[in-house]
Amino acid sequence: MKILVACEFSGVVREAFRKLGHDAWSLDMIPATDGSEFHIVGDAWDALLPYTYQWDMMIAFPPCTRLAVSGARWWKDKQKEQIQAIDLFMLFANADIPKIAIENPIGLMSSRWRKPDQIIQPWQFGHGETKATCLWLKGLPKLVPTNIVAGREPRVHYESPGIKNGLTRQQRRSTTLQGIGDAMAEQWGNL
Repeated sequence: MKILVACEFSGVVREAFRKLGHDAWSLDMIPATDGSEFHIVGDAWDALLPYTYQWDMMIAFPPCTRLAVSGARWWKDKQKEQIQAIDLFMLFANADIPKIAIENPIGLMSSRWRKPDQIIQPWQFGHGETKATCLWLKGLPKLVPTNIVAGREPRVHYESPGIKNGLTRQQRRSTTLQGIGDAMAEQWGNL
């Protein structure tokens, strides 16, 4: 399958699919942190033009800064940016691709568009932490937990500011955990 992993700079999900033999590409406005040649630095609008690429599946991670309820107190001062974030989310939702998953925290899109099809937690996929993550699905089944573990620490909530391991706080918070990326590849890559 030809798979686009939109708004992913880490390569976690891209590489999980590539390991299973898929032609998976990540796309983000910044270079891939893993230096992969299978990463497109560019705008999602261009990658979704029908004459540019034909994708069989897209997994999109639109930036959540203006959409997550955790930032609701700043929404009134960032209305233009919020409209842009909603537009990008809906670009993904309306893309002419048969299989789509859109990931985002609990937030505005549940009321602006529709409720998510599924809410997952890292502890369901081998990571002892909490981070409620919504999935809006088209042509894909819900993810089945692969490794339920104890721990349940809110690591993302307590992530310290500044650069660490070459990543900003926002980048560290938004990187998909390996167990979730592997579950996506194993369960959705075999359809």
